[in-house]
Amino acid sequence: MRVPFFLIDAFAHGPFTGNPAGVVILEAPLPDETMQAIGGEINQAETAFVWPEGSRYRLRWFTPTTEVDLCGHATLASAHALGKGVDFITRSGVLTARQSPNGWELDFPAEPFDESQDAIPGTAALWTGRNRMDILALLENEDAVVQYAPDFLAIQAMPARGLIVTAPAKNTEADYVCRFFAPQVGVPEDPVTGSAHCGLSPFWCAKLGKTELLGYQASARGGYVRTEMRGERVQLSGKAITVVEGTLCL
Repeated sequence: MRVPFFLIDAFAHGPFTGNPAGVVILEAPLPDETMQAIGGEINQAETAFVWPEGSRYRLRWFTPTTEVDLCGHATLASAHALGKGVDFITRSGVLTARQSPNGWELDFPAEPFDESQDAIPGTAALWTGRNRMDILALLENEDAVVQYAPDFLAIQAMPARGLIVTAPAKNTEADYVCRFFAPQVGVPEDPVTGSAHCGLSPFWCAKLGKTELLGYQASARGGYVRTEMRGERVQLSGKAITVVEGTLCL
């Protein structure tokens, strides 16, 4: 069995930036264990599996070790691989992807944080919060985010999908910076995490008094995510670059 396969850099501002995602285009779903095994073989933060379902497409996301409920960069990569606006049926409801002047625009649910008392390994946070997926830590400044040295064993023990650290950006290009760590799901540090910005956007919009923001994820690869709050939804915008196009042999 041979199926189309892509490796696509999402939320990228140039070649080999942003977050690489595997995208597998199917005619019908594969067994869960097969998709998980492929996710481990491709070994990216997420591999997306897409197949037609009526006028829409079903979309599922797998890390190297587990299936996840929401993933922004692999959704953007999937729309880019299909080359058209798409309505995706997912574990987080229907997600739309449309072409825009900023590349691709994704319509995602907002994931606001409620204040928590979580202790953050290796740093003193000014504020901490939780949503249904992650723990957020507000740090003092951008340097504290960039220089944060994660204790992966301690983060892995936290009862959440992952840990986001964030602070105001010190330059005029971005509004805020962040990093995301999820060793719990086999992703020590994710280069650019669209779903994390579903929580970061309402958090920083409330702090900055804006509805449109530019976030920079300060990983080694780096990537920008534009967001706009629209009620209980967040519009995520970014560009994608195809790096590998080929055939997956099953």
